[in-house]
Amino acid sequence: MILGIESSCDESALSLFDPAQGFFDEWVRSQIESHADYGGVVPDLAVSEHLANFTPLLDLVRSKYEMPGKISRIAVTCGPGLIGCLGIGLSVAMTLGLLCEIPGQGVNHLRGHAFSPFMGLGLGDEGSWEDYLPHLGLLVSGGNTLLFRMDEERKIEILARTVDDAAGEALDKGGKLLGIPYPGGAELERKAKGGDDRAFPFPRAFPGKNEMKFSFSGLKTSLLYTLRKMKEEEIEKRYADLCASYQSAAIDHLVTKTSQALRADRFKSLGLSGGVANNQVLRSKLEELSGTEGVSFLAAELRHTGDNASMIAYAAEVDQKHLWSNENQKLSFNPSLQLDEAEF
Repeated sequence: MILGIESSCDESALSLFDPAQGFFDEWVRSQIESHADYGGVVPDLAVSEHLANFTPLLDLVRSKYEMPGKISRIAVTCGPGLIGCLGIGLSVAMTLGLLCEIPGQGVNHLRGHAFSPFMGLGLGDEGSWEDYLPHLGLLVSGGNTLLFRMDEERKIEILARTVDDAAGEALDKGGKLLGIPYPGGAELERKAKGGDDRAFPFPRAFPGKNEMKFSFSGLKTSLLYTLRKMKEEEIEKRYADLCASYQSAAIDHLVTKTSQALRADRFKSLGLSGGVANNQVLRSKLEELSGTEGVSFLAAELRHTGDNASMIAYAAEVDQKHLWSNENQKLSFNPSLQLDEAEF
């Protein structure tokens, strides 16, 4: 089995993955409540939480499985992420590797997200992978918004990225402007239900098919100025419309760029991953787009959309050409690692 370790930001997570059976067992300690009062992730607090979390998490693993037992590899996130947080996960991996004499491997966190829509299919044989490649992937989270192509060799090429805010960040900040506490994206979706998503003409950036990039800062600014012009009574009366219109602008921008990329090349599948993949409006619109274009739609399971150790363990198995195998437990990390960087 492969032991996955994830600590790139505010989730302390472990996972055991058995490639022979496609079986995952997972343990996660979320830090959302710890950071909520600050309106975002506080790096020093995140590090201290990781320090406190990993020992009890390892105890939970040991209470269910013998260690090292059948564990043959340790896969750990080596970037991108917060430097102190990455260091904690790496230290856990190196310590376990030395104590249990198990080799460790570095996994690109973003590649873990990129492969997460395939996790529900298991490992499959080469023939089944050929049914889905080349693949167009949309990775949307609080820190990343990326549209990429994965070819038959599982090489990744970035087709579009955000020039400012990530989609998840824009939804959270929009939620904050609307009085929703951090993280606001999920609650914004709930508040938007029943609202008119065309009531306010919030901007969609880069509408042209040759402008392959994302931008959400103008959307956020537009909401700010719109709220400043409205009285409290009017905001309260039209609150659902505001939430729905803001969310719709962000999602329309994502879907438009995805559609343009899908029609510009040959793809067999469209995948959705990252924390924003939890948004049901986005999921349904991309699934509809996939049906229209005649490609398979793959989305990460809800439990695997955010940062998790299972996608790290899974990537360590299916993406072996792009792992960083260590010698003598000398692992390192890169907090600025990019999705298309195959070498650390």
